Amino acid sequence: MATAGKVIKCKAAVAWEPNKPLVMEEIEVAPPEANEVRIKIVATGICHTDLYHLYEGMDEGGFPAVLGHEGAGIVESVGPGVIEFQPGDKVIPLIIPQCRECRFCKNPNGNQCEKGWDGGDDVKVLADSRFTCKGKKVLQFMGTSTFSEYTVVNQMAVAKIDPAAPLDKVCLLGCGISTGYGAAVNTAKVEPGSTCAVFGLGAVGLAAIMGCKAAGAKRIIAVDINPEKSEKAKVFGATDFVNPKDHSKPISQVLSEMTDGGVDFSLECVGNVGVMRSALESCVRGWGVSVLVGWTDLYDVATRPLQLIAGRTWKGSLFGGFKSKDGVPQMVKGYLDKKVKVDEFITHNMTLDQVNDAIELMKQGKCIRSVLSVSPQ
Repeated sequence: MATAGKVIKCKAAVAWEPNKPLVMEEIEVAPPEANEVRIKIVATGICHTDLYHLYEGMDEGGFPAVLGHEGAGIVESVGPGVIEFQPGDKVIPLIIPQCRECRFCKNPNGNQCEKGWDGGDDVKVLADSRFTCKGKKVLQFMGTSTFSEYTVVNQMAVAKIDPAAPLDKVCLLGCGISTGYGAAVNTAKVEPGSTCAVFGLGAVGLAAIMGCKAAGAKRIIAVDINPEKSEKAKVFGATDFVNPKDHSKPISQVLSEMTDGGVDFSLECVGNVGVMRSALESCVRGWGVSVLVGWTDLYDVATRPLQLIAGRTWKGSLFGGFKSKDGVPQMVKGYLDKKVKVDEFITHNMTLDQVNDAIELMKQGKCIRSVLSVSPQ
């Protein structure tokens, strides 16, 4: 492309400081260096993790930054040493890389990567970004930064996808849908004929319901304090809906009574440590499995030892347990084969200029997923 090897000036939504609206700015995006790929972002979703960094994470050092991590686009140019990608490829940037060489990548039981962008359990931004704005370095969020018309990503954190895939749909497979679906299928390993409970019916929770159904669960109980989520949950496979506010008893007790002692599998998709405890204690003794899916790192999580001594298992799931470069193209294929729902998650289509309006919709619980059009294809 004519822009290869040159600095690109483009639009991006910059988070200059926490707890403030994003600002549309012209930024400069440097060419990709060795083993990097520069991507024209076509579409991006907004995930609660973006809001977490902006409003909840209390990371003063994580600004200014370009947020966004649920995107899809087209390769504009590649740096030295990149042979897997060519300009024009349709791709999804990945929040977890897959180098395929480290002990984590070679172990079939996990999906972390030693060579990842993450500098620690609480680090969400890359200091060494290719972004500048008004003479200042702008940080990269989760190795991706999709609230920009262009971004530069290490080739370990890019997945090539089917050229037939619509980017304004499959961008959502870069985080939320894959996270929830995989938590049920890969991490919980939901079994045919089982009973499941899913706590929190945002995109991740609805995707977890979809995963439970795909795995053959016979009963899927959707749990949320918003009664308007009931019908949406049924679209993805929920058989029951329970609003904890409708009951005077703890929700774990309500579910235990509904299921003759507790569910086989529960998934917490809120990111609230109190809900995590409730989800665990909703599981049946002896073999119940509860999975932590919702993101938070602000508080300790606790339960009585007897809950675990009695035979329950408490697990965590990051990005649905998918090895990213392998798993995301599989999810895209599942969508194209009509085995994975994506369109049903999209409640609003907006533009990058409307990013703050889309953030407000999510803060107020008035959307499942807003997809922002970033660049024309």
